[in-house]
Amino acid sequence: MKDENNTPGRRPAAFTLESDTSEPSTVEARRVPRSFDADFSLTPDEEDPFLAPEEVDATALPVAAPRKRRFSFAKLAMGALGVLFSLAFGLWADQLIRDLFSRSDWLGYTASVALIIAVFAVLALVAREALGIMRLNAVQSLKADAEAAALEKKPSAARAVITRLNAVLSHRAETAKGRAALKETENDVIDGPHLIELAERELLNPLDRQARALILNSSQRVSVVTAVSPRAVVDLAYVLFEVTRLVRTMAELYGGRPGTLGMLRLLRDVIAHLAVTGSIAVGDGLAQQVLGHGLASRLSARLGEGVINGLMTARIGIAAMDLCRPLPFRALKRPGIGDFVSDLTPDLTGGKAAEKA
Repeated sequence: MKDENNTPGRRPAAFTLESDTSEPSTVEARRVPRSFDADFSLTPDEEDPFLAPEEVDATALPVAAPRKRRFSFAKLAMGALGVLFSLAFGLWADQLIRDLFSRSDWLGYTASVALIIAVFAVLALVAREALGIMRLNAVQSLKADAEAAALEKKPSAARAVITRLNAVLSHRAETAKGRAALKETENDVIDGPHLIELAERELLNPLDRQARALILNSSQRVSVVTAVSPRAVVDLAYVLFEVTRLVRTMAELYGGRPGTLGMLRLLRDVIAHLAVTGSIAVGDGLAQQVLGHGLASRLSARLGEGVINGLMTARIGIAAMDLCRPLPFRALKRPGIGDFVSDLTPDLTGGKAAEKA
C-alpha cells in the first residue's frame, strides 16, 4: 500500500515502554491496610514551645487570692507566750508601784497614772489593729459573696452584696455618682449577675482608674530611681519603701484601711502569691517575655535593670489590686503587664510602633 507520494507505508509494530521509576506501579502503590496501637494527641498552642512569642499571651497573670488562715502550733505557742509575758509584766508593774509607794506617795501615784495611760494606749492600738483586720476580712468576704451571688438568678443576694459594697465605699467621694445611679435603678434590674456587673461598672470603675495610676506612678518612680542609683542597697531599700506604700494606698483606695498587722498580712499574701506563681524571678527573661527579644537586646544595662524593676513593681501592684478589690473582675478588664510597658519605655516602644506604621 502506498500513499499519494508513492512512499511505502509502515506496517504496525509493538513497542515495549520502559517503566518510569519516578512513579510507582499500581501494584507497588497499593498498601495493605494496617492498624496502629499508638495514641496521638495534639499539643495546645499555649504549651507549644515552637510557636512564636507573639502568638502566646505571656503577660497574663494569675489572680491573687488571700492565703487560707489555718491552725498552727506556732500561733498557739506565740499566744501562750504572749499571755505569760503579760502576766510577768503585770507582776513586775505591781511590785514596782508598791516599792514606789513605800518610798513616797507621789512617786506611787505618778507610776499608777503612767501605767493607766500605757494600758489605755495599748488597748487603743489593739482596737485599731483589730478594726483594720476586720475591714480586710469584710472586703474578702464581700468578694466571696459577690462571686456566689453572680451565679444566682435571684436578685436578693446581689442586692445584699451591693448594700454592703455601698457601706464599704461610702467614704470615697468618687463613688457618689455611682451610688446615686444604683439607687435610681435598683428596681429596674432583676437579674443577679447583671446587678453585680452594674455595681462594678458604677462603683469600681473610677477606683480602678486611680489604682492603675497608682501602679503606673510607682513603677515609673522605681524604674527611674533604680536606673540612676549607684548602689544595690539603695535600690532594694527604695523598692521596699515604694512597694509598701503602694500596697497600703491600694488597700485604702478600696476601703480596706489596714493597720500595721493588716499591712503585714497583705504584704505576706502578695509575696506568697508572687512566689507561688514564679513572678518574682528577675533577669533578662522578664524583659524578653514582655518587651520582646529585639527590644530587650537594645536596652542598656542600667536602663534594662530599671525597666525590669518597674515591671516587677507593676506585678506587685496588680496582685495587691486583686487582694484589695471588693469585687472580682467581671464587667471590667483586669490590668496586665502589657498595659504599663509603653509607659515605662515610651521612646523605645513608641519608636518601634512608629516604624511599623
